[in-house]
Amino acid sequence: MAQQLRGKEDLLAEWLPALRDGLDRAGVAGLLADGDVGMAFYGDLFRPPGEVLAVGERVYRAGDVAEGFESELLAAWWAAAAETDPSVVAPGADTLVRTPRTAQTALRALSASPFMAGLALRTMVGDLKQVSGYLLDPVTRLKTRRRVSELLTGEVEVVVAHSLGSVVAYEALCAVRLRHRVRAFVTVGSPLGIRNLIFDRLRPSPGADGIGAWPGDDNLIWTNLADAADVVALEKDLGPRFGRVRNIRTHNGAHAHDIRPYLTERRTGEAIAAGLR
Repeated sequence: MAQQLRGKEDLLAEWLPALRDGLDRAGVAGLLADGDVGMAFYGDLFRPPGEVLAVGERVYRAGDVAEGFESELLAAWWAAAAETDPSVVAPGADTLVRTPRTAQTALRALSASPFMAGLALRTMVGDLKQVSGYLLDPVTRLKTRRRVSELLTGEVEVVVAHSLGSVVAYEALCAVRLRHRVRAFVTVGSPLGIRNLIFDRLRPSPGADGIGAWPGDDNLIWTNLADAADVVALEKDLGPRFGRVRNIRTHNGAHAHDIRPYLTERRTGEAIAAGLR
């Protein structure tokens, strides 16, 4: 989420050096050659079209947080941030964030967390709307997922997915579960385990046993990495939701949800290298 003003080449320029650093720390430097990595980009689907004399994003305010999904996800982010960071004012008894006034309180409290540090209020609300836009709008969901599916050729052995991208990648892999050749699925800062808001809305839907579909064959290894202070990755352990996921706790410093510290982590490099071998 929040990449709508960027592009695939721009993101690759950020991801590739960090990804190679992670492989280097895993003892497999030089494993990736130029052209070995593709970036599935869909941020433009969430960017309003430019208008004559009025180019730019909509300026969101606290009152734009919609009732239901958006207000509940905001409340979950707030509660998670308060649990891991004493600088974040904890929500009181009314944590449901049902009104614009309490939404503003939640956003103001979240601005003190490492996850939201430096983000404008309109950006936080925009992030909420991108998540709801993917999960609640079937057309946006299909277009977004197709961007990932188009890159899942027979040559792809590893998929690395961050944040909302892990939800998109998971659904794309499940859609071609018996046809893709991915051997390693690596999720970082993933919200996939959030019950009700994310997990229960996945496609395909979780089974009657409460376990989500496995996104590949029996040879696929799924590694999930999450920082303790990463508000987006509310559920750090995806095992109870999906079964045999290998979960790893990371330490990303002040910017818990950023992609770079996730990619430079040795364990991330090891998970990627295992799939490439």
